[in-house]
Amino acid sequence: MSDITTARSSYVAHIPAQLEADGVECLRGERRLLKNLTLQVGTGTCLLVQGPNGSGKTSLLRILAGLTQPADGCVRWKGQPIKQLGDDYRNDLLYCGHHNALKDELSAEENLLAAAALSGTPVTIDAVREALHQAGLAGRERLPVRVLSQGQRRRASLARLLLHYRPVWILDEPFTALDTDAMQWLSALIDRHLALGGLTVLTSHQDISLARGVRTLRLGV
Repeated sequence: MSDITTARSSYVAHIPAQLEADGVECLRGERRLLKNLTLQVGTGTCLLVQGPNGSGKTSLLRILAGLTQPADGCVRWKGQPIKQLGDDYRNDLLYCGHHNALKDELSAEENLLAAAALSGTPVTIDAVREALHQAGLAGRERLPVRVLSQGQRRRASLARLLLHYRPVWILDEPFTALDTDAMQWLSALIDRHLALGGLTVLTSHQDISLARGVRTLRLGV
């Protein structure tokens, strides 16, 4: 897998900001997954969310991404509730869910181009190919996604991280199905993102090691 190259000009340090959850609660049916959860993730910080299945990890990430409304409490970005910020927050956010969100009949290249266009931030074919090459998919970027392995599909999805600067990365099990080389590539990518003033919240069933260190939040304990 190729090394991470020098970031593009859009990948620049931004003013320090902070993602906050204040008294967040989450219900699933009659079951309370999260109760009065408060956290702060500062600039240059990675928060690793761990816990057994069903403890609310994915639910918390979806709440932080603004995809699910909490039963109580508030999520803030730069001191403002994300519900009020709307597109201003979504434009600062890159969310990668547990599923790869790729269409099987399209190539990795076509998937990334389509996703960028739908997000209102179109990219060039050269930028997409470079991102896929860095993700270890050189020579496979034009194959239908259905013929790729699970690890290759994961790398194709994660290649989105290279296309635009977004200060907030929220990643649900990003290391799933990755081999050792791909895990090292992703860890280096997260480290670079933190060094450039971004922040990351992610889930993983395994401990991860980053140059800048990792804070851990354990749910269901």
